[in-house]
Amino acid sequence: GAFMSIVGYNALNNALGKCDTPAEILDSLNKEISQTLHRNSTTGTTTKDGMDLSLCCYDPKTLELQYSGAFNPLYLIRNNEIEQIKADKFPIGSYFDGNPQHYTNHVIQLQKNDYVYIFSDGYADQFGGPKGKKYMYKQFRDFLLDLVGKKMDTQRNFLNNNIEHWKGPLEQVDDILVIGLHIS
Repeated sequence: GAFMSIVGYNALNNALGKCDTPAEILDSLNKEISQTLHRNSTTGTTTKDGMDLSLCCYDPKTLELQYSGAFNPLYLIRNNEIEQIKADKFPIGSYFDGNPQHYTNHVIQLQKNDYVYIFSDGYADQFGGPKGKKYMYKQFRDFLLDLVGKKMDTQRNFLNNNIEHWKGPLEQVDDILVIGLHIS
């Protein structure tokens, strides 16, 4: 994980200077990280190394949000309904010679009172509750809907308290990151 973070950080710095959209940045990251991971591979085999990622670009003047994702979707809550903007189903680091796949660039026109969330899989994958099961995405979406109308600081506290209560005495199994944006 730490190695992937360092490789990803360097690749991101390189991509930011030459790419215009989140999808172009992910394409560049995918290619550079794949080349780094497979540079010393002499077997011709592929590995399952890679990372999931969500990337957004937001223009506060026009309220336009661009999003691209590798496995991690984006949730948009508008009028108390949640819409999932799907990510592409291949990780960063999966670029191989031949037929490279390209990430999709989604352009979303936001409106006043919209909520936008990107996140790692750690919240939904956390074990806990009365039966020691995963939290799961449906429960995560429902909980986000319950937070509509609350200030973002309050939402952060609710999210933190909720997952701590859910996990109880069990260990945290993965990184947990939730980033939210409210258009006021």
